[in-house]
Amino acid sequence: MKLLIVGASRGIGKALLEEALKEDHQLRVLARHPEKIEAADGRLEIVEGDVRDPEGLRAAALDMDVICSCVGVPITFKPVDLFSTAATNLVFVAEQQPGVKLIVVTGIGAGDSKGHGGFLYDRIFKPLFLKTIYQDKDREEALIRASKTDWLIVRPAGLTNGPRTGNYRVVTDLEGTVATRISRLDVADYILSQMVNPTQFGETPLITY
Repeated sequence: MKLLIVGASRGIGKALLEEALKEDHQLRVLARHPEKIEAADGRLEIVEGDVRDPEGLRAAALDMDVICSCVGVPITFKPVDLFSTAATNLVFVAEQQPGVKLIVVTGIGAGDSKGHGGFLYDRIFKPLFLKTIYQDKDREEALIRASKTDWLIVRPAGLTNGPRTGNYRVVTDLEGTVATRISRLDVADYILSQMVNPTQFGETPLITY
């Protein structure tokens, strides 16, 4: 399949890029700093650009089957608008390209997954260090859910650098669920599986061990 990854220089986006190449997908990456993309492959096209620029994003998304946003920001106490701005532009682009699928990675604590990350995460880490980030991720999710796109919102648990196991829980009924950990490679595994066999579009699954 033809996949556009936004945010592939590190984290889940980098893991997705590496694993997608192993599965012989045709890849395009939109990157503000192309020099940070370490992969080199004939199936990979790197486009310099910014998800905040709707016209640049639209050009990068042309002819793609799937757009996956893995954008992130460092811990900050300042107001954040990257996620909602990205969501606005991703919806704009996806709605103009019939048939394209939109996958957006948010995280545990976004939307109605709030309160399912365990005591330390829910009561200490998230409110103290991630408050403004998750305020914007909530706006991001609301924009995606309200759109007419064929969307999937992926909410990973706490991220690790562990291996790709393919053995994890995909939770859509959050009652009684406490998320633990998930490797970035297993998040990539889930995204790739949904690209090939799209069974949960229109949903907001939590991915955890």
